[in-house]
Amino acid sequence: MAARPLVHGHRGARAVLPENTMAAFEYAIQIGADAVEMDVAVSSDNVPVISHDPHINSGLAIHQLAVVELKLPTLDQVLSLSPGNHVHFNIEIKSFPDSPELTPPPDIFAALVLEIIQKHELGPRCIVQSFDFRILHQMKRLAPGLRLAALWEGAARPFVEIAQEAGAGIVAPEFTLVTPEQVRAAHAAKLEVIPWTANSPEDWRKLIDAGVDAIITDDPAALIRYLS
Repeated sequence: MAARPLVHGHRGARAVLPENTMAAFEYAIQIGADAVEMDVAVSSDNVPVISHDPHINSGLAIHQLAVVELKLPTLDQVLSLSPGNHVHFNIEIKSFPDSPELTPPPDIFAALVLEIIQKHELGPRCIVQSFDFRILHQMKRLAPGLRLAALWEGAARPFVEIAQEAGAGIVAPEFTLVTPEQVRAAHAAKLEVIPWTANSPEDWRKLIDAGVDAIITDDPAALIRYLS
């Protein structure tokens, strides 16, 4: 367990700057976030790009458009921010089992993301997380040493059970699901707990008292000040 929870800037620093933009990631790094969290989609020409939603403002699916048409940051550009700092990159792969037309198949999606991580030699500084556990299984097959996080929302379940189902060493639950008992059980199983997305001092205090390893927040600067 970390001496204090690490700070992950959600989509860069969503409370301060437009989410999933280069400016937001650069800001989060500048103010001292331990990690920047981002969402990844894939263009029609198989370029991993940064977007929380599978569609752009016009309603067109990102996966139906070439990267030159999208005007979105690429994962390659974000990982290019790595020199000269120690920031980690928490990469959420946005995969939709009920809408397979919106993304490549899990094996291809995982391979495309891994290729960029390996290009920048950032394996030790990356976490790949997803709600779609198929992605995590494929990534584990391709890169057994990469840190994987099982995202979870909805009904409460044992964190250890979630991580085992996903084949992940980290469980990333919605912050309201965190209890001290769940965190203790996870740590006893040698798992990390990185909840999302907590934005108030009251919620931060509960998570710190529960012993979480990191907190994903929209305002990383405010959380850093709080921890100080």
